[in-house]
Amino acid sequence: MFDTPIWEAVFWGNTLMRWTIAATIAVGLVLALRIVLAVVARQLRKLSSRTDTDIDDLVADLLDKTNLLFVVILAAWGGSYALTMSERAAQTVRAVLVLGLLVQAGIWATAVATHFIGRYRKKVVDDDPGVATAMGAVNFLVRVGVWAAVALIALDTLGIEITALIAGLGVGGIAVALAVQNVLGDLFASVSIILDKPFVVGDFIVLGDEHVGTVEYVGLKTTRVRALSGEQLVIANSDLLSSRIRNFKRMAERRVLFAVGVVYGTPSDKLREIPVVIRKAVESQSNTRFDRSHFKSFGDSALVFETVYFMGVPDYNAYMDTQQAINLQLYERFEAMEVEFAYPTQTLFVRREEPEEQDAAGVS
Repeated sequence: MFDTPIWEAVFWGNTLMRWTIAATIAVGLVLALRIVLAVVARQLRKLSSRTDTDIDDLVADLLDKTNLLFVVILAAWGGSYALTMSERAAQTVRAVLVLGLLVQAGIWATAVATHFIGRYRKKVVDDDPGVATAMGAVNFLVRVGVWAAVALIALDTLGIEITALIAGLGVGGIAVALAVQNVLGDLFASVSIILDKPFVVGDFIVLGDEHVGTVEYVGLKTTRVRALSGEQLVIANSDLLSSRIRNFKRMAERRVLFAVGVVYGTPSDKLREIPVVIRKAVESQSNTRFDRSHFKSFGDSALVFETVYFMGVPDYNAYMDTQQAINLQLYERFEAMEVEFAYPTQTLFVRREEPEEQDAAGVS
């Protein structure tokens, strides 16, 4: 009925036989690649249960995230070698392969970023619960960067001139950045707080000379601090980093300076004894390290003794309990020594002068 066998019928420059061979190769490659990926991923997951490292888990996740469409494109490219194609058709196949590879590379790159960011978040989330939000922002920025790069490379692969596009995006990006500069500033400040860690949730901080409190939450735009008086302070992250921050939670020890004044007229032998008495009072307390105690100055209404010691624990309540015990001891000891504490006084000296005697002889 036909002059030529059906297998030799030509479609788009190739016989039906060649199309069948190419399709068989493609289908075989799809099945083979899917089986290999599944088997390797399963073996890696079994191996991960016996190892401490999580690299094998990461590789298994990447294999699982290998898109079926990419596998089909790769198999079709392999099957195309059984066909006779024009240069234009070959370039089209290569372009499709490159696009598929770029998309798959983007999927793998975002998976790797998500893995390491998630591992870091798990490591520090107990110490700083606010890191979860900031790491989510970092993950979002990484994804945007990866897919922006994939899109630009894909456009370049398709032969589209991207120089003008990049310039246009640059101008548009500047306009957008100017419009949302406060939001972006707070966002990057949040990332800076997470990476640099000037404080974490639970730290007691002083901001400048005004705000004092405990950090409760670090968000993408604001940080929340519970003030000593009970109210919650909501501060923009950019404002927070631009101010001076004192973190008392990280204080290894507390330096304490206090002064004691005694009245003028205290005997010199008791003045020499007072630094010794103060030292004993300080050293009798736990978690203290005595530094010095000196007769510092002659004040307006007191002889001033200055003392410095260190608390081995940074807790403020412990410091106040210790200082109270020292003050009570000094009060009792000075009372026994009959040494009076000074208080602001003013002594007025009045000199009485006798009027000059008038010459009685001059009075008649």
